[in-house]
Amino acid sequence: MNKFFTKKEMFQGEELESIYRVARRPVDKEQDIDLSASENPMDAMGQGFCPPFNQRTYIAGEGVICQQDVPVKMRDGVTIYCDIYMPENRIDKIPALVSWSFFGKRPGEGMSEWQIMGVPPQTVSKLAKFESPDPMYWCRMGYAVANVDTRGAGHSEGDVSMFSRQDCEDGYDFIEWLGVQYWCNGRVGMGGNSGVAMTQYRVAAYQPPHLACIAPWEGTTDVYREAIYEGGIPALSFNEFIAASVTGNGGVDDQVAMARKYPLMNGYWRDKIPDFSKITIPCYCTAGWSHFHLRGSIQGYRKIKTKQKWLRVHRDFEWADAYDPYNLEDLKRFYDRYLKDIHNGWELTPRVRLDVMDAFDCDYQVQRKEKGFPLERTQYTRYYLDAASMSMQEGSVSAASEVTYDSASGEAMFDMEFKEDTELTGYMFLRLYVEAAGHDDMDLFINIQKADGEGNWIPWHVLDEPHPGAWGKIRVSHRELDSKLSTHYQPVLSHERELKLTGGEVVPVDIEIVPSSRIWHKGEKLRVQVAGRYIREGWFEPLAWDTDNKGRHIIRTGGEYQSFLQVPVIPPRYQSGEYIYR
Repeated sequence: MNKFFTKKEMFQGEELESIYRVARRPVDKEQDIDLSASENPMDAMGQGFCPPFNQRTYIAGEGVICQQDVPVKMRDGVTIYCDIYMPENRIDKIPALVSWSFFGKRPGEGMSEWQIMGVPPQTVSKLAKFESPDPMYWCRMGYAVANVDTRGAGHSEGDVSMFSRQDCEDGYDFIEWLGVQYWCNGRVGMGGNSGVAMTQYRVAAYQPPHLACIAPWEGTTDVYREAIYEGGIPALSFNEFIAASVTGNGGVDDQVAMARKYPLMNGYWRDKIPDFSKITIPCYCTAGWSHFHLRGSIQGYRKIKTKQKWLRVHRDFEWADAYDPYNLEDLKRFYDRYLKDIHNGWELTPRVRLDVMDAFDCDYQVQRKEKGFPLERTQYTRYYLDAASMSMQEGSVSAASEVTYDSASGEAMFDMEFKEDTELTGYMFLRLYVEAAGHDDMDLFINIQKADGEGNWIPWHVLDEPHPGAWGKIRVSHRELDSKLSTHYQPVLSHERELKLTGGEVVPVDIEIVPSSRIWHKGEKLRVQVAGRYIREGWFEPLAWDTDNKGRHIIRTGGEYQSFLQVPVIPPRYQSGEYIYR
């Protein structure tokens, strides 16, 4: 059997040949499969495994019933299947929460411990779909939970179409079907983090009438810029890992094969960007300073049209945050307000809540109240790089100098010591004047770090591992900016053409750094780390980039080459003598 097949499809008015990977097939019930011994780590988390088709209603847990493998017909006649959990002794009509993704709507019977990094065993029940609301919590709170196998996933008919117009239309159809079920009060919400969050923005933009609110907790919103070609550098292995884990009877939209076929921005990639202007319902968004969904999560919050929107940004890993009991109660207040019409004071919740990180596991402030993001009181400041001293300073550098490093193994670090406590919260960007010695392109990986007075790196920790710091990336041939999307604090690449380098050519590049929030104390150093590779070891997610580096990288500073880091300095809210309140 062929591993791939193609078909013609329309994306944003552009007809393209789409590549589909043949999905992993559901297993037979008689097969004795030990998921804990699988070579695919997604199996141990329930993603990629599809239990046998079995339409029934049964007691799923104390006080919770499940209608399993319920068929729902889409507008084009395709049937998809869902599991619907609800309170066993329901009296009144209740709202429904939807988990919409291709991850598999329930773990397999007999599966080993439900594995979620950063979350103790048995915290989440085995009724929960991967990265989704747990029915054993939400049903007891008076909600139904619909775990959906989207088109092509599990036993659902058709082919998996990731984050596309087709997926959004299906989401619309399903929500409208769900909202008129005899047990439903007519209000439907969506919930879940990561991949399950990504779908929420897209479906909400299609405005299904019964969709009352969404809670996208940490989700990429621009697949090309934030996942497949971050900074223009292909990152295909992780997405290959995801596509290979999807189980179904059809095909899977193969974003990796499409990235190889269409390496520049086109209709296929634009089709996966939500129309934020059409999202008008209440939204509770979260973002994590430590995770790759960060840029998309904050972009989503900023761009959605609704005025009823809230953002919470934390320093933890996404799964630990999603199932934290305090955060669950917080989310319940949001859902109760907009799905049960309980006037519980939710509107008094600060529009933005930020964790301001310090060092290791220490936070300077937790859930600090703000009115918006970026912060209105931001003072954008530029620190100019000086290769002669490998330092940074306020004000331009008069003398030109340069630093070189081996593109495969070297790095360059520029430090600046703070003379007083300084908070940097928001967007940074780095302008570098660069040259590739011996090649026509170069990939740059940037980390923004903290060091002590002696120059020792001070990381923050996530899942007990040192995090490399706020990051940015760029493939220099992709340096052209999108003038409509870029701002004075956030350069956004257009990715519409390649501009290869010629021998001896020096070019300026503006490198977007993901948002961050951190305090530097007097005597501590701000560090810019530049390398031709991703510097991080031992991380459980298989993150890797297909770099195009040869020879040496040259960074020029000073004189006609004013390389700088622009930072968002946040002044104290109140200061009296030596007393400072932030």
